[in-house]
Amino acid sequence: MGISQFLFFLILLLFTFYLPLSVHGNTEVRALMELKASLDPTNMVLESWKSDGDPCGGSFVGVACNEHRKVANISLQGKGLSGKVSPAVAGLKCLSGLYLHYNSLSGEIPKELSNLRELTDLYLNVNNLSGSIPPEIGNMADLQVLQLCCNQLTGNIPTEIGSLKKLSVLALQYNRLDGKIPASIGNLGMLRRLDLSYNRLSGAIPTTLADIPQLEILEIRNNTLYGSVPSGLKRLNGGFQGENNPGLCGTGFSTLRDCTPFDGLNINQLEPFRSHLNGTATGVTSQTSNIQGDCNHTDCSNPSRFPKIPVIAGIITVSFVFVVGGFLAFVHYRRQKQKIGNTSDPSDGRLSTDQAKEFHRNGSVSPLVTLEYSYGWDPLGDGWKGIGFSEEHLNKFRFNLEEVESATQCFSEMNLLGRSNFSSVYKGILRDGSLVAIRSINVTSCKSEEAEFVKGLYLLTSLRHENIVRLRGFCCSRGRGECFLMYDFASKGNLSKYLDIEGGGEQILDWSTRISIINGIAKGMEYLHRSEANKQPIVHRNISVEKVFIDQQFNPLIADSGLHKILADDVVYSTLKVSAAMGYLAPEYITTGRFTEKTDIFAFGVIILQILSGKLQLTSSMRLGAESSKFEDFIDTNLRGEFSESMAAKLGKIALSCTHEHPDDRPSMETIIKELNDCNVSS
Repeated sequence: MGISQFLFFLILLLFTFYLPLSVHGNTEVRALMELKASLDPTNMVLESWKSDGDPCGGSFVGVACNEHRKVANISLQGKGLSGKVSPAVAGLKCLSGLYLHYNSLSGEIPKELSNLRELTDLYLNVNNLSGSIPPEIGNMADLQVLQLCCNQLTGNIPTEIGSLKKLSVLALQYNRLDGKIPASIGNLGMLRRLDLSYNRLSGAIPTTLADIPQLEILEIRNNTLYGSVPSGLKRLNGGFQGENNPGLCGTGFSTLRDCTPFDGLNINQLEPFRSHLNGTATGVTSQTSNIQGDCNHTDCSNPSRFPKIPVIAGIITVSFVFVVGGFLAFVHYRRQKQKIGNTSDPSDGRLSTDQAKEFHRNGSVSPLVTLEYSYGWDPLGDGWKGIGFSEEHLNKFRFNLEEVESATQCFSEMNLLGRSNFSSVYKGILRDGSLVAIRSINVTSCKSEEAEFVKGLYLLTSLRHENIVRLRGFCCSRGRGECFLMYDFASKGNLSKYLDIEGGGEQILDWSTRISIINGIAKGMEYLHRSEANKQPIVHRNISVEKVFIDQQFNPLIADSGLHKILADDVVYSTLKVSAAMGYLAPEYITTGRFTEKTDIFAFGVIILQILSGKLQLTSSMRLGAESSKFEDFIDTNLRGEFSESMAAKLGKIALSCTHEHPDDRPSMETIIKELNDCNVSS
């Protein structure tokens, strides 16, 4: 073979291997562009998806590829998409995760999704999708999570879903589904969570559901189900929720009434009775024939026995009418009551207030991590017992990952309030409709000893004071590797927003508000430093105007109190750079490396001067002005002279004593409170 022939053969060989890759790449790009046009018709979200771009190059927002450079993941949750789900998505043959929840998508679920045989996670919840659930979904053998809740889906639940042997989560709540619960769902041996609540489902609960070995949660509330709940479901304890099904009963279920003989009638005799009314019930007809046949015999000649038959039949008939009539009346009542939850304007996919509260209890889980519908990483396991704390107390504050992600809409960037090197803070809405600030902390930033971590959690949950941000709950997730702390939301932001303001804007604090804030911070710090029966003295370590939040009534709330108790020391120290730069760090820390109540008091003195001056950065002239009562040097000029000079002078002296170079010469918070009270009286 000549050199030219060899080169030609080599080029041909390379071209042969390259061509399929190129064609496949083009095929996926075309599928993505069709999907983009359908999902984002206004091109406001997916403008980074370019027909000449590389989906695996990192430029396509929300697209991730596998090691073979095939599109494996599309994560577009909470992006504000307003289009439809295109059948073109079926062209992404290697797709394993499709996350389109928390958008405003409409139209039907395309049956072509069933061609995605490698798909494990399908999240289409919290959209405006309509139509029925495609039965072809039953062909998706690898599917593990099917999240379709909070849409406007109608029709029956396909029996084909019973073929999804790997399914772990099936969430269909808050739709308009009707018909019976398919008995085939009982074939799903890996199913852990089944939520069918807030639909229009009827009939009895299939006994097969009680045989699902992995089942932990079964939600069927607010339907029109009837009959006796299979006794095998009692093992779920609180995991079973069946309220607001008028015809449903069950012995041993705390949320249901006990069954009566009439409840057995609903299942076994209601349908034959209805058929008899239509002239098709063979059971009652055959009994009538037997009576007539028997009366041809001589032992039926006693005429006194005949009148009893119509009397008994009449009693039975009347009883049936009352039972059935009462049942139907209950059904009608429940349907009327469910109109808010089950019907909505197709043009508006927003939940009502009641729906939102209930939904936030039953929201979706994170798409990109290990599924955790239980409490996940559990520092409250057996390893921590014996350290002297009440597990019952901590359990009152425990949330699961579902509730946290529902509150933040799967950690949507729209809800992000701030981010640092070791944590992020999101705005969220809990199931009761209240606003919270949710701080997520990576587990690598937490104390490695679980007993120490639990001590910190116990401390945080025990803090109760009007000037301390209240902890509403916590959640620990092994899959995400994060701990979440949920605090009351302070609507006015942190105190730093009200400093360094030029001009006469609305955010300028008047004198009385500044005094009230100083007093409130002092009271909160005095509470932290005070030893009580259920609390050891707490050194904040990082108090600053950034850590003081303002509520609707302009009351100050100290945040992150005791947080260092659950964080590793190196993380706490890393936050000191900002603290030192702003002048909050007491001078003795440089030599001792220790935080005490007196280091907190030093920082409090700095805060007083910041509030009085309206400035974040203090200068030596401000300190001199406070020392000599030269008000123009340390009182905010935005006040335009509207302040009490006597009180300003005393507050300046308190600030200077708090920031004394020697810690022993600084007052205690108890003394400061007394001095502040004297200021208020004398003014």
